[in-house]
Amino acid sequence: MIQSKDCELLEKYVKGECTFEEENYIFTLFADNEDEKELIKQMQLDWNKTIEQHSQQLDLDYLLDRVHHLIHLKEKQQKISVPVRIYQSFSLIAAILIVPLIIAGGIWIKHLEKNYKAYQSEQVVSVIHAPMGSRISFTLPDSTKGWLNSGSSLEYRLPFTNSRSVNLTGEAWFDVAHSINQPFVVQAGSSKVKVLGTKFNLNAYPDENYVEVVLEEGKVEFMSRENESGIIMSPNERLVFSRNSINVSKTDAWKYNGWKEGKLIFRGDSMAEVARRIERWYNVEVEIVDRELELYAFRGTFQDDSLSEVLKYLSMTSPIRYKISERKTGSDGTVEKQKVQLFKR
Repeated sequence: MIQSKDCELLEKYVKGECTFEEENYIFTLFADNEDEKELIKQMQLDWNKTIEQHSQQLDLDYLLDRVHHLIHLKEKQQKISVPVRIYQSFSLIAAILIVPLIIAGGIWIKHLEKNYKAYQSEQVVSVIHAPMGSRISFTLPDSTKGWLNSGSSLEYRLPFTNSRSVNLTGEAWFDVAHSINQPFVVQAGSSKVKVLGTKFNLNAYPDENYVEVVLEEGKVEFMSRENESGIIMSPNERLVFSRNSINVSKTDAWKYNGWKEGKLIFRGDSMAEVARRIERWYNVEVEIVDRELELYAFRGTFQDDSLSEVLKYLSMTSPIRYKISERKTGSDGTVEKQKVQLFKR
């Protein structure tokens, strides 16, 4: 049975003045819906007595509706409060995590931009190398094509199209892509060959102390430290720069670029020249024992022939004999080059 104090609590609850314990007590009064009519009837009787004492007329149905409304609102808020609290918690955690990530991401992007700008300002060096006894083809970023002969290397910087310049050590054949606005420059020691678009062979092995340019087609300009004005070459011309002097002569250009097709060609070359080219072609050491042999000139074309076959042919057409020594292993484990000795017969 509802006591008068319960009615007072209901009135406090409607006004929102109840404590947490009082609210829980009121919830227990309305926990069983089956007894609600009896409860209302009992409350009506008790309430009538109360209002008679205070000479006031109140509507209990309105009060009960108001109480039910507040209770249902509380229950709904309590049901929502759990997911809401979870969502709020995760939102807070996400904010805590995302803010540092955004800051770190900004720093990382700045770092990438800095590195990219540094990369753009710094040039990258690229080197192409042909081991001894081999020859390799190459294509440069500007579509220039070519071949590197045995023991040669070609160095260039990226980005290449900004400055079409290469450094050559050894021998190379070039088929230069034409560009009016950007000349192609080959640096070989203190010498320089400048072209717009052409085919030519350049020989510049440091240990041979000379530079040789053979032009197949187009035009090239040869410059050196001693001759900065430059010399313009025409097709089928051979330029030799040695000991600060320059010699230009007519020749057959194909004779000097046959090496890229695997052909070893001699056309009236001296024994010194023959020995030099055999050394590079077969990666051997050639010694001319009798200096008289340097007075002879040699002709011949060899393709995919072994060292012994080339020497045998030379001995059949010239007064020479030869000796091929076996490779020797040094005390440090390194294997020496095979040695060839040439004698006058």
